[in-house]
Amino acid sequence: MTWHPQNPVRYQIPETRWPTAKEAASSLLFQPIHIGPIELESRTWVPAMVPWRATEDGFVTRDNLDWYRRFAEGQPGAIVVEATGVRDIPSGPLLRIGHDRFIPGLRELVETVRQASLGRTRLFIQIIDFLTVKRRPEKSKFFERFFKLNRNHREALTQITDDESWLHRNETDVLAFLKDAPAELLDQVLDEREIESLRFGYRERVTDTHLPHIRNLPEVMPEIFADAAERAQRAGFDGVELHYAHAYTMASFLSARNTREDGYGGTRENRVRLPLEVYRRVRERVGHDYTVGVRFLADEVIAGGSHIEDAVHFGVEFARAGFDFLSISKGGKFEDAKQPKVGWAVYPYTGRSGYECMPTVISDAVGPFGRNVPLVAQIKRAVNSAGFSTPLIATGGIATFEQAEAILQRNEADIIGFARQALADPDWFLKVKAGRGQEVRRCTYTNYCEGLDQTHKQVTCKLWDRVDLDEEGITFSEDGRRRLVAPRWEGEV
Repeated sequence: MTWHPQNPVRYQIPETRWPTAKEAASSLLFQPIHIGPIELESRTWVPAMVPWRATEDGFVTRDNLDWYRRFAEGQPGAIVVEATGVRDIPSGPLLRIGHDRFIPGLRELVETVRQASLGRTRLFIQIIDFLTVKRRPEKSKFFERFFKLNRNHREALTQITDDESWLHRNETDVLAFLKDAPAELLDQVLDEREIESLRFGYRERVTDTHLPHIRNLPEVMPEIFADAAERAQRAGFDGVELHYAHAYTMASFLSARNTREDGYGGTRENRVRLPLEVYRRVRERVGHDYTVGVRFLADEVIAGGSHIEDAVHFGVEFARAGFDFLSISKGGKFEDAKQPKVGWAVYPYTGRSGYECMPTVISDAVGPFGRNVPLVAQIKRAVNSAGFSTPLIATGGIATFEQAEAILQRNEADIIGFARQALADPDWFLKVKAGRGQEVRRCTYTNYCEGLDQTHKQVTCKLWDRVDLDEEGITFSEDGRRRLVAPRWEGEV
């Protein structure tokens, strides 16, 4: 169950007029643009999406190659490969880049995209770090394996029950009592983090500086990211996108909720310090003739979190530091996520912040289409006013040529990201450029794809995953019921 606005309005996808081939050719959307040392053939961009197709060890699979090949066949200006872990640690079926053994598979992915796009699509890889997030435990398992009884718990029990024997009873008896205790009593005995670990699963924070590996993050993160960026360069990617958004390590340093007292938390200047140190070490490693961009949040959409004023500050600082592009997102945080089922991990796209990251056609008065654009425009104005021309990428509910072109014409962004719409129809870019936009398979923004992601199933689109299932050579989901890539477009351009 995910969050929805109060008094929701159900929207239809907007009617639109598609351009002729001549109109498309003269549009800003299909004009080239430089990002750092390279040029995109158009201002069209497929943002990172996790399709759950890697091996459990983080290696590229045939399904990964097929996924990116299918996007590349549509020839967008750029594709960003999914969030790829920078550390050599288990992370499930997500791509990894934390060791040289991953380079051959990633190099094959690069070559696949180049061939499929006829060399017209630039390929970046999004690199990410994340802290420990454990699954919600059974209540008995929590008290048997994770809970640490201390004096504060005993004193709370004594006060609640008016029974001083809790102060010296053996631990086994106390734990047995707590395992059967009602939620109301546990609320008075456990502290806030213990309650969270019981009901949502244990989750590390960048503010847990009592843990040595958390305290030392500023020492190790720059080198870890630099190692990953160098591997991306060796694998042949056109550049890297540093993932500073959503619920993960670097975003958490930027967050207004980061209260570290070691010079890396508190003020905006301190919170941006490590993200800038990571960038500088990456830049030292890959050089100035390699594209390095960043994905960060315009608004965390959580109580006590960062908002647009913070994002404006960070955007200017990122541009000043020398990032080659700024890609803007919104929300997607753990802090307001819905409680997961026992045995499941908390999912940062189920609360209001998650909704704002991927709004659906069930929306409020603002509606779901281009909802983030005003925030992107505000960051762009500040970056430009500070004297920088760093391209900004707008994403989120942008689906039609008219909508995308208007954003560019109003100078609210420099590049347009199409995630769910590109998933619905990877050939969007070819069709629109050829003057055949009426043939586009249009996303309905019901977040069927996001529902699959939430349950860690291979991501597909409801508009095509049950179509032409007898097509020769297609691959199927693990349950054998859904095709894994969109049908081919038979049109000629």
